[in-house]
Amino acid sequence: MDQLQLQLSRVIEQVSKEKQIDRQVIIEAIESAMVQAARRHFGLNRMIEAKYNLEIGEIELFEIKKVVDQVTDPENEVTLEDARKNYDEEADVGDELLAKLPREVFGRIAAQTAKQNIIQKVRDAERELIYNEFKDRKGEIFSGIVQRFEKKNIIVNLGRTDAILPEKEQIPRERYRQGDRIRAYIYDVDLTAKGPQIVLSRTHPNLLIELFRQEVPEIYEGIVEVKAAVREPGGRAKIAVVSHDRDVDPVGACVGMRGTRVQAVVQELRGEKIDIIHYTPDPAEFVCRALAPAKVSKIIMDEADHSMEVIVPDDQLSLAIGKKGQNVTLASRLTGWKLDIRGEAEADEEARNSRASLMGIPGMSDVTAEILLQNNFKSAEDLAGAELETVAEIEGIGPERAVGILESARDHVRDKQARAEEAARLAAEEAARAAEEAARAAEEMPAAEVAEGVEPAPTDDLALADEGESAAGEPSSDGARAGEDPKSA
Repeated sequence: MDQLQLQLSRVIEQVSKEKQIDRQVIIEAIESAMVQAARRHFGLNRMIEAKYNLEIGEIELFEIKKVVDQVTDPENEVTLEDARKNYDEEADVGDELLAKLPREVFGRIAAQTAKQNIIQKVRDAERELIYNEFKDRKGEIFSGIVQRFEKKNIIVNLGRTDAILPEKEQIPRERYRQGDRIRAYIYDVDLTAKGPQIVLSRTHPNLLIELFRQEVPEIYEGIVEVKAAVREPGGRAKIAVVSHDRDVDPVGACVGMRGTRVQAVVQELRGEKIDIIHYTPDPAEFVCRALAPAKVSKIIMDEADHSMEVIVPDDQLSLAIGKKGQNVTLASRLTGWKLDIRGEAEADEEARNSRASLMGIPGMSDVTAEILLQNNFKSAEDLAGAELETVAEIEGIGPERAVGILESARDHVRDKQARAEEAARLAAEEAARAAEEAARAAEEMPAAEVAEGVEPAPTDDLALADEGESAAGEPSSDGARAGEDPKSA
């Protein structure tokens, strides 16, 4: 055991280098483990302290005794008389005295109980060190090797530790085999009871941004700024960029000579199509650019609802919407505006209907109707339900005209509703009459059936006819038959 103690300093140095843990952390871990082991041997209530002696390269254990007038805790207290006799001649009440535990006892404890505690302490220190290292790298791209598969999750070896790439963070239809190299975005780092858990992502929009940062020096240096990025992983992505140097084209910088820069990103994302958009603070212009390659004819903004109605040529409608609505969905997420895409024909038809609805209001002029249409009033009902302040603030109408316009619109809508209710009442009465007629027709059904050739029930006249038929073809009561001579009978 002496030889082991003499080599303790060398072991500490070796573990420190291999695990990349600070030497003092390992020493503190050993001291803590030795204290716990000693307490299990001597008693859990004993006050014991451990110190690493650098000169002799061993851990020394000390028992702490407090000097008191009257002992109430024999394990940790000692009288003044015993203290001066056995520990220190100059001891006084209130002092804490250290008594070194026998070296032989220390050897037995270290051999039997302290080993696992030391290993656990070093392991905990290593986990905390790894956590501190990777929590500062959250938001970066990291390369690793596919280690194994757990259900549909991928375990990636990052060198000093493993990370997990969950199924939901994987690009659809992207496949890996054990040993493949993979680059992913460090999405989250958490310290759990089992150690640091590092979550990777291949679908996060920031992966796209970081890939461009690596490929485009202008982004890395801050000359070009990425304002936003959105993705449909494995399908399509849009990224908005702006230049802080008027001599630098942000889109051209991201595309690179002959598209080399953007192609490098596309290749890393396994063929995901990327639209690079020049950002502008004008929301309408930004939406037009975000809907590229489709061309926009007209945009109607509703700032209160934070939405836009986008009119495109009919032959551009499918292009603006994109496959399964992908293009308009990405454009909406990129710009932050709710977008409603419509073709020109549909928009013109709706505009005609809206104009007709507004022109139906008594006293409404063409100019006023056009102003209201431009301010998103699409029907008489919309206008009738508006607040006076809202209409009064419209340029070209004003507070005085707003009162008359609203009164006329509300009277028109009330009359329209009254006419609709009267029409509904008349329709209900007509339906009731039709039902009564159907009921009467059902009661008269037998007579109708006779007219259609259904055999009626027997009556007295019909019974006589039956008797005549019997006389013509069946034996009578006296046995005579038609055509026979009564005499022969």
